[in-house]
Amino acid sequence: QVQLVESGGGFVQARGSLRLSCAASGATHVIKAMRWFRQPAGTQRELVAEIITGGNTNYADSVKGRFTISRDFAKNTLDLQMNNLKPEDTAVYYCNAETRIVALNKSYNYWGQGTQVIVSS
Repeated sequence: QVQLVESGGGFVQARGSLRLSCAASGATHVIKAMRWFRQPAGTQRELVAEIITGGNTNYADSVKGRFTISRDFAKNTLDLQMNNLKPEDTAVYYCNAETRIVALNKSYNYWGQGTQVIVSS
């Protein structure tokens, strides 16, 4: 099992910056990938950015060039640096960890509790 706790959300004006952090604990040694999702009010959860073990990163088109995902293996943290924020970035942001148990050929997903980001125009 993996436990995830997000922090760093808040209120910011458009074109401002925020840094989200996610602290992972538990079976972090079997984490295959970590991701940030967001869920604006009344809509579905969407992938914002991911980092795969090995270092590959992927971003949603809407955040490319503005957001940067990073992972610190020593501290077991996942960060999301968000620059040039826009009102449409307003959402609850969730940290996700995918683990892979090779012997069982199974993957599991774990979620944090979410942190609210509000961007005013």
